[in-house]
Amino acid sequence: QVQLVESGGGLVQPGGSLRLSCAASGSIFAYAMGWYRQPPGKQRELVAAVTNGGSTNYADSVKGRFTISRDNAKNTVYLQLNSLKPEDTAVYYCNARLIGTEYWGQGTQVTVSS
Repeated sequence: QVQLVESGGGLVQPGGSLRLSCAASGSIFAYAMGWYRQPPGKQRELVAAVTNGGSTNYADSVKGRFTISRDNAKNTVYLQLNSLKPEDTAVYYCNARLIGTEYWGQGTQVTVSS
């Protein structure tokens, strides 16, 4: 079993940046990793994902602003958030997925407000 712990969230002004980290308790080498978010009163949605081979995909709303990366040696996945907007406010969750198995972190709050 893999435990995921997110960190790096906080309060930031519009246009600002944050870097989220997701530290896993075990090897993530074989896992597809993703970041999801759940805005207040809305459903959870995929923000960005990276396969075990390094291929990435992004939600249209964050393309060009957010970057997902992984460091398998550190068992950590990152999400760089730039040019933040108030509509990016949400709880951000880390996800690890392998065939037949899926793990979630507990989330980290990102609030974009002036």
